[in-house]
Amino acid sequence: MNVRTRFAPSPTGRLHLGNIRAAVFNWLFARRHDGAFVVRLEDTDVDRNVEGAEAQLLEDLAWLGVDWDEGPDVEGPHGPYRQSERMKLYRAAGEKLWAAGQAYPCFCEEGEGEESDPADPGFRRYSGRCRALSPAEAHRRVDAGEPYVMRLAAPLQGTIEVMDEVRGAISVPAEDIDDFVLLRADGRPTYNFAVVVDDVDMKITHVVRGSGHLSNTPKQALLFDAFAVPRPVFAHHAQILSPEGGKLSKRSGARAVADYRAEGFLPEALLNYLSLLGWSDPEGREVLTRDELIAAVSIERLGASDALYDPEKLRWVGSQHMARLSLDEIVAGVRPFLRAAGPPVGEWSGEVLESAVEALRTRLSAFGDVVEHLHYFAPSDEARTVALAAVRQDGSARTVIGAVAVAFAALPDREWTPAGLKAAIVQAGRDTGIRGKGLYTPVRLAVTGQEHGPDVARILHVIGREEALARLAEV
Repeated sequence: MNVRTRFAPSPTGRLHLGNIRAAVFNWLFARRHDGAFVVRLEDTDVDRNVEGAEAQLLEDLAWLGVDWDEGPDVEGPHGPYRQSERMKLYRAAGEKLWAAGQAYPCFCEEGEGEESDPADPGFRRYSGRCRALSPAEAHRRVDAGEPYVMRLAAPLQGTIEVMDEVRGAISVPAEDIDDFVLLRADGRPTYNFAVVVDDVDMKITHVVRGSGHLSNTPKQALLFDAFAVPRPVFAHHAQILSPEGGKLSKRSGARAVADYRAEGFLPEALLNYLSLLGWSDPEGREVLTRDELIAAVSIERLGASDALYDPEKLRWVGSQHMARLSLDEIVAGVRPFLRAAGPPVGEWSGEVLESAVEALRTRLSAFGDVVEHLHYFAPSDEARTVALAAVRQDGSARTVIGAVAVAFAALPDREWTPAGLKAAIVQAGRDTGIRGKGLYTPVRLAVTGQEHGPDVARILHVIGREEALARLAEV
C-alpha cells in the first residue's frame, strides 16, 4: 500500500500542542512507510480565518521539521490544497451522489421537517420528508431555482460498523444518524462532506487524529461507502489534557508552537516530546532522534487513554537534546538571547562567551533559559548583601577570601582562565589549610551571592579580573 496521510488545520489561529500532535504522528507514519504527507487547509469558515495564520502554521511545521510532499505551497496531483479553492469539486461530488441515489435535494426551510427523539429531547433529527420526493419532482424544483440543501440518504436501519485501529470496533445504530446535510443552500460543503471528498480525491489511506473526532467517524464512514471507495484506516489517538486532567489551554501551561520556538526550544526536542504523548517506544526509550522516531513509530503502539501535558517532562527532554549539542552549537543558539538582554552580557564574545555557556549548559532545556541564569554572573544587590553578611561573620571565610584575592591579583593575564583561576583557588587553600566547601563556598558567596551554582572558576573568568577583585574586596 502506498501510504498517504494528511494534516488538515484551519487557519483560525496559532498551532497548539493539541493539533500539532496529529501532524507529528501522521508525518512520522508517512515517513516510516516511504509514503506521502499532505497538508491541506480547511479554510471555508471565512469569518473565523485569521490573517497571517496560514503562513504562521506552515512556518511552524517547517521549523519542527515536519515537511510535506503536497500542500498549499507545494504543487501536487491532487490540488488545490485549500478547501476554499475546491468548491466546484464539492458541488460535483454532491451531484454525483445524487445521481447515484446516495443523496437528495431537500427544500425544507431550516428547522422544518425536524423531529425530536423521545429518548433525547435535546436531539433533533431530520424526518426525511424530501427523501420521498420522486426524482422527477426533485429535478423540477431544482431546475426552477428553488433553494435547497443536499442531504445524504443515510441507512434507515441496521448498524454502522467502523473499525478503529486504536479503539477497536465501533458500532452506531443507524437511527442515531439522520440524513445530514452535505451541501448548504449557498453551495458550501459541511465539514464532514468536505473532509471525505478531499480524502477520496487525495487518496488518503490513513486517517490518524485525536479522539475528539470519533463522533464524526460514522458519518464519514457512510460517505466513503456512498462514494463506493474503500474506507481509509481510522486511528483515533489519545487527546492531550492539562496536567490536572482538564482541557489543555494556555492557562494550564500549554503554549503555541511559535512560543516554544521563541523560547529557544530545539525542534528535535519538541518533536520528541510530542511523539511520546499517547505513543510509546517499543524499546522504552524516551529520548529519540528524528530518524529513531521514524524507524520506531507504529499505529499499534498508539494509546487510547488520554495523555497529560507535563511541562517538566518537556523540559527534561529538552535538556537531554541540548546535552547532545556541541559547545559551538549552544553558543550560536544562546547568542540572540544574550544580545536581547543587553550589556554587559550582550557583549560577551570569544572565550568569555564560551566560558559562560560551558558554565550553564547543563542547566539549559532551551536556549532562552540562559537569561534565567544570568544572575550567577550579575547577582542582585539583595542577594549579595545577605551573602556578604554571612561571609563577614565567619572568620575562616574571611581568611579564604583574603588569600584568594591575593592569588587572583598575582595571576598573569594569560592565566585568567577557568583552569588558571581554579589553580589559584586551590593554592589559596593550601596556603590557609582550608579545603572543600570551606574553601569554595566563601568564594561563591562573595562572587555570586549564592551558595550553589555553576563552576565558580568559569563565572570568575566571565566577569573578569577587575569585577572579581572588586566583589572580593567588599568582604
